[in-house]
Amino acid sequence: MSDQTAFGLTTLAGSIVNIELPKNDRQILRKLAKKVFELANRPIEDQKRDLWYRINSLQPTRPVVFCDPENGWNEIVLEERLQSESELGRCWEMILRKEIFWGEEMGDDRVVEAIFSIPYVYLESDWGMHEVKIGGTDGGSYRWDAPLKNYKDLDKLHFPEIVVDHEKTERMVILAEETFGDLLKIKKQGLWWWSLGMTWTLVNLRGLEQIMIDMFDYPNELHQLMAFLRDGHLAKLDFLEKNQLLTLNNDGTYVGSGGFGYTHELPQPDFNGKRVRTIDIWGFAESQETCYVSPEMFAEFIFPYQYPILERFGLNCYGCCEPINTRWDVVKKFPRLRRISVSPWADLKIMADYLGVDYIYSLKPTPADIAVPHIDEEYIRMKIRNAFQITKNCRVEIIMKDNHTIGKNPENVKRWCRIAKEEAESL
Repeated sequence: MSDQTAFGLTTLAGSIVNIELPKNDRQILRKLAKKVFELANRPIEDQKRDLWYRINSLQPTRPVVFCDPENGWNEIVLEERLQSESELGRCWEMILRKEIFWGEEMGDDRVVEAIFSIPYVYLESDWGMHEVKIGGTDGGSYRWDAPLKNYKDLDKLHFPEIVVDHEKTERMVILAEETFGDLLKIKKQGLWWWSLGMTWTLVNLRGLEQIMIDMFDYPNELHQLMAFLRDGHLAKLDFLEKNQLLTLNNDGTYVGSGGFGYTHELPQPDFNGKRVRTIDIWGFAESQETCYVSPEMFAEFIFPYQYPILERFGLNCYGCCEPINTRWDVVKKFPRLRRISVSPWADLKIMADYLGVDYIYSLKPTPADIAVPHIDEEYIRMKIRNAFQITKNCRVEIIMKDNHTIGKNPENVKRWCRIAKEEAESL
C-alpha cells in the first residue's frame, strides 16, 4: 500500500500512471461517496466543526480529539479487500473508505466533510544533488549517502523547479465530477509541502552528524547553505502564488503536524476570492532533525532562516516530534504562532506553563501505546487523564499520529479514541 503519512500523501497523485476509471469502479466509488455524503450531513458534524473553530480561535473548550493512524490505515482498510480494479479507483476507494471509518467507527472529533480533494499532479526537481537511500523498503529503517560532501560544491546546487501537469490534474477532476460530483464537492487542493522547516532537506544533503560538526568547524559555510535553502523555499512560495496554485486551508484541511484549519481569521480581509496568497493560509515549520542541538545553536543556524518563511503566512503551526520546551524562548519569537506541537519527548508541565491560553497545546501521545495487538486501556487512560490535569488551563487538542502499525488491530484506534473522548468530556 501507499505511504499514508501526511508527507506520503503529498506525493500520491503524481505516482498514479493511468488516469482512468472503468464502469465497475465508478459504481463502487459512487456507492462509497453516497455514504460519505450521508455521514457529512449529520448534525454531529456541525458540533465537531464548531469545536475546531473554537479551539483555533483560542476559546475555552474541552480537549479536542483526533486520531490519524497514518500507515496503520493499511491495517484497517486492507489492500486485498479493495474492490476497485484500476490504479486510480483503488486510490480513491482508500480515501473514501477512510472517511467512512472516521465517520462510523473511529469516534474522534474529526469532521466528515462532503468534499473530495484532488491534488495537483506535478514533478519537482531536486536541489542539484540527491541523497542515495540504502534500505527503507516497506517503511523500514534506512541510511543515506549525503551528496554534499564538500562545501566547495555549493555552486552545484540550484533551486528546485515545479512542473505542473494541468492536463492530468484536470482529467482527475473531470472523472471525479462525472462519478460523484453531485454528491461531493470536488476541490482542487494543492499539496505542495508537508513542512517548510528545511532541516530535513539540510540533513539529506549534508548528513545529520555532519551538520552538527559544521556548526563548529564550518559555521560560515553552513550559514551560506541555510541561506540558499531559505531563498529556495521563498522562491517556491513566490512561484505558487504567482501561478495561483495555492489553496485556502481555513476549513477541514489538515494543517501543521496535526489538527485542522477551521478558522474565520483567514483569509485576510483584502482577499479577492481568487488569488490565494501565503498570508491567507496556515503555515508550518519544524526542526525535528536538530532536537539534539542546543537552543543557542538552533537560534543561530535554524531560527533566522525559518523566520522569513513563516513571516509569509497568516497563522502558523510549529513543531512535530522535537521537544519544544528546550527551545521555546527562541520558537516563541516566530510570527503569528497559533498551534504548538507538544511531543512525547516534551515536558508537559513546562509546556503548559509556556503556552497557557495563548496558543493551541497540540498534545501528541506516544504511538507506541497502540502499536501492540491489544492495548493496555488502564495505562492509556491514566496517561491521558494525567496529561489533561496538567493542561487543564490550556487550549488542548490531543492527536494520535505517527503510527507505523496499530498492532494489526483496528479496535486499538477505536478504543483509544473512546478513552480520550471520555476523559476529555469528564473535565
